[in-house]
Amino acid sequence: MPNDKKSKRPIEIVIAEKNPLLQSSLIKLFAGDERFTLLHMCPDGERFLAACDRMKFDVGIIGWEMPYLDGRGVLEALSTRQDSPRVIVYTGSGNPDIPRQAMALRAAGFCSKSDPPAQLLETVAAVADGRMMFPFVDVSQLGADPLAGLTRRERELLASLASGFTNQQIAEKLDISLNTVKFHLKNLYDKLGVSNRAQAVAFFLKGRERT
Repeated sequence: MPNDKKSKRPIEIVIAEKNPLLQSSLIKLFAGDERFTLLHMCPDGERFLAACDRMKFDVGIIGWEMPYLDGRGVLEALSTRQDSPRVIVYTGSGNPDIPRQAMALRAAGFCSKSDPPAQLLETVAAVADGRMMFPFVDVSQLGADPLAGLTRRERELLASLASGFTNQQIAEKLDISLNTVKFHLKNLYDKLGVSNRAQAVAFFLKGRERT
């Protein structure tokens, strides 16, 4: 929902931030800039999604590591919805791969909590204007990590495989049919470019080593 020249209204934002002290700082930061209106502050990813259901806004600012539903889960959920807000991942994590993962999950921007506060303001303004705002990300590598593109259900299946669960045990654990497990596993193998569960588990273990 770009903030185009035809509309002079403030950019409407919703924030998901787990730290109460940072919540207060962000409220003051955006209150001090007339370009923005902070509609709602959420303490976790689930409540951010609930806010998306209740209201329309221009830009969401979310953490990557959040209670109940993390940044990855939020972005995955929004990818299936129409008219979703543009989302910026705002995190203090030092993992250098998060911007790439966020971009692969269709976030519109990334800002580190170690950046000056003004950087967050300008990132929100640019994203509201329709731009993508990321630190340098090698776009040729966006698909290099197959695990980054898995859905939450596919990651659950992969973790179950790594734990030695049989298909029947996975079906019972996830409360789905055996045929549905087989269907999901076929899609999982295709995404990972493997042909059996041993190779899939090897991918899973390598992914854990990188995080």
